[in-house]
Amino acid sequence: MQTENRILNDLGKLATGAAGVFQSLREEVETMVRQRLERAIADLDVVTRDEFEVVKEMAAKARQENEALAAENARLAERLAALESGRG
Repeated sequence: MQTENRILNDLGKLATGAAGVFQSLREEVETMVRQRLERAIADLDVVTRDEFEVVKEMAAKARQENEALAAENARLAERLAALESGRG
């Protein structure tokens, strides 16, 4: 009986040790995969979300300014046409 307990204890210790080794191996593989993915993404020259949001805001502001300038241009064109028709 005592021999069986000793074998079971040894097997339990072995299983616990193996589980620890597999956990460490899993963490190491995850780290390696994460590093490779980060390098691959960096090589693709992809913009970050923050950079994208900044450019998006800049484009929206430029669009608003463009619309305002187009309206001003139309107003000035009408005024010029009115002035020219008053002369002619």
